[in-house]
Amino acid sequence: MFKKILIANRGEIACRVIKTARRMGILTVAVYSDADRDALHVEMADEAVHIGPPPAAESYLVADKIIAACKQTGAEAVHPGYGFLSERASFCAALEKEGIVFIGPKPKAIEAMGDKIESKKFANAAKVSTVPGYLGIIDDADHAERIAGEIGYPVMIKASAGGGGKGMRIAWSKDEVRDGFERARSEAKSSFGDDRVFIEKFVVDPRHVEIQVLADSHGNVVYLGERECSIQRRNQKVVEEAPSPFLDEATRKAMGEQSVALAKAVDYQSAGTVEFIVDRDRNFYFLEMNTRLQVEHPVTELVTGIDLVEQMIHIAAGDRLPFEQADIKLDGWAIESRLYAEDPYRNFLPSIGRLTRYRPPREGKTETSIVRNDTGVFEGAEISMYYDPMIAKLCTWAPTRLKAIEAMGEALDGFVVDGIEHNMPFLSALMKHPRWRDGRLSTGFIAEEYPDGFAPVAPDEEQTALLAAVALSCGLIEASRREHYGDRLRPAAGPLRENWIVKLGADYLPVALLEGVVTIPFEMDMRMDGKTMTVATDWRPGDAVWTGTVGSRKLTVQIRSVLNGLRIDWQGLSVRAKVFTPRQAELDKLMPIKLPPDTSKLLLCPMPGLVVSIAVAEGQEVKAGETLAIVEAMKMENVLRAERDLVIGKINAKPGESLAVDAVIMEFA
Repeated sequence: MFKKILIANRGEIACRVIKTARRMGILTVAVYSDADRDALHVEMADEAVHIGPPPAAESYLVADKIIAACKQTGAEAVHPGYGFLSERASFCAALEKEGIVFIGPKPKAIEAMGDKIESKKFANAAKVSTVPGYLGIIDDADHAERIAGEIGYPVMIKASAGGGGKGMRIAWSKDEVRDGFERARSEAKSSFGDDRVFIEKFVVDPRHVEIQVLADSHGNVVYLGERECSIQRRNQKVVEEAPSPFLDEATRKAMGEQSVALAKAVDYQSAGTVEFIVDRDRNFYFLEMNTRLQVEHPVTELVTGIDLVEQMIHIAAGDRLPFEQADIKLDGWAIESRLYAEDPYRNFLPSIGRLTRYRPPREGKTETSIVRNDTGVFEGAEISMYYDPMIAKLCTWAPTRLKAIEAMGEALDGFVVDGIEHNMPFLSALMKHPRWRDGRLSTGFIAEEYPDGFAPVAPDEEQTALLAAVALSCGLIEASRREHYGDRLRPAAGPLRENWIVKLGADYLPVALLEGVVTIPFEMDMRMDGKTMTVATDWRPGDAVWTGTVGSRKLTVQIRSVLNGLRIDWQGLSVRAKVFTPRQAELDKLMPIKLPPDTSKLLLCPMPGLVVSIAVAEGQEVKAGETLAIVEAMKMENVLRAERDLVIGKINAKPGESLAVDAVIMEFA
């Protein structure tokens, strides 16, 4: 077995590999760019080597620097994680030449499966079911348009190299093909250094289901069940689960056996994933084989009990798989939510900055569930514009799917992140979505259910009562401490005030208290709309999370102080609350409402990013829907289009310029 390995990656996957290596008694070496000098993976590793400036093309993607770090530290093997050099056959070959073991497949398998165009040709020859498409080189946009017309719309335009949703576009018409072709090529060139793309038929209402395989160097190959990855945005997975709520045992077996056959055909060694599109009739079509560890691998580990990183290391060391196919059993259900640094209220645009507060839920196993959080950040860490926006992967396990969903909802409600915008509200709301809970999924789920983007929703009657009770308990506890009345809150003298008004959003809700005292732990009876409920909590001022009960409901609610009140976040809801006496409420209703500034004549940069191009000129007339500018952030190009017919006034930004969020790109006449 290896004594020391180097992890040629960063972030949560580097930290995750380090944890397994440490448990196996293997020393670890981290590599880092200037932007990651203080990163968590650097702190966790036994050694760390600096490899260059922040851009990945000058650090994490430079094979020679990784090899030099191995020689410097004496690392015997390299685990590539995912992304970066993980599917670069030339990197694997270069390591072999230097006598360094690559913890992954051999170059032949990477070459055969790592290129999406070549892998489809190989799968066709191996009689694996594939999606109809054109696998040749596409010369230009005209060529792409002709091919798409022959295949039939809609079509998927995909980068041949790489993954993660980069260089991928769906086109429903010839106009969209032309634009999508150029965008896909540009993103592919920027992210992978390879601008080749191919076109295939887009299956309507598809599910994205993938099979995890493990193969050793002795000819043994097994499949470890499937993962459902249909909840996607911009072709980027957001929530995954294992097993799939859609597959039956016969389909699972057929997909698994086909995946094993493909792995054997390319003499695959290590962990790999065979991805399929599954239609509404459970017909499945090969998409690609990822010759690396997948981001979503934890859900497979939770339902099988098998540490995939550990098996990858053993396989690379020449060991045999310790189990056969008959030994693989799926136990319970696991869900993974990807926490991204992106603003769900601004169409999920990237957000960067410092994590002023990062408090994940407690990890571990209880009698009914497991909570796991794979992360590469810590409180005070910086979310950089140079890399993927992932903050953490929160996973839960339970005996059934609904119980795993409930465990995930509670874990998300207790996950506190401040300092940047993030997609936690969307993930929390998703856990309560009826279609998600029913398992009626497709890769178009987010676009179909949130066609206008994700927006705050008003609480219903039951939620309003629960949140008003939580707000009043917080207000009473804070006032008790502030006014120094010990365990009793009095107006000026006398008994506890009975009548209160809770302002929740724009609504004023009367709440009556029954006889009681304000103590910590807090417990008091409240009456609202003629209903009496007991509220109990051990929350204290300053706590980020309120846990307790309102009536028979157990709640986990996030509490943040705002001017003269609180902001309450729960299950995707976000409301502001203030606690008033009746007289204070009367006066509050007289306060004027401050209107937001008018920005209708400005194009604001929606996220911190780099201006790739300006598509218009001053004085130009523009029609609604036409491109105004393209801004790149976190390896994704974002096209900014005109929302109405307009005339360009002044252009304030130029290509190559880095902009902050809400910086003025141009003004309209």
